[in-house]
Amino acid sequence: MVRGDATPEELAALVAVLAAAGGEPAAAPRRRPEWSAPHRGLRRTLPAGPGGWRSSGLPR
Repeated sequence: MVRGDATPEELAALVAVLAAAGGEPAAAPRRRPEWSAPHRGLRRTLPAGPGGWRSSGLPR
C-alpha cells in the first residue's frame, strides 16, 4: 500500500492512463429530414367560411 505524495512520474503516468481511457467525444445528433418529420403526418383543421375549400389545398 502506498500513501503520501505522488512523484511527478507517477502523476504523469496517471494522466496518460486517464487521457487514453477518455474515448472520443459524442457525435452531434443527426437532423431529421423535413419530409419524414413527425408533424408532417398530423392532419390540420380545414378552414371554414367562404373560400375555405380553395385555401384547404394551398400550402401554409
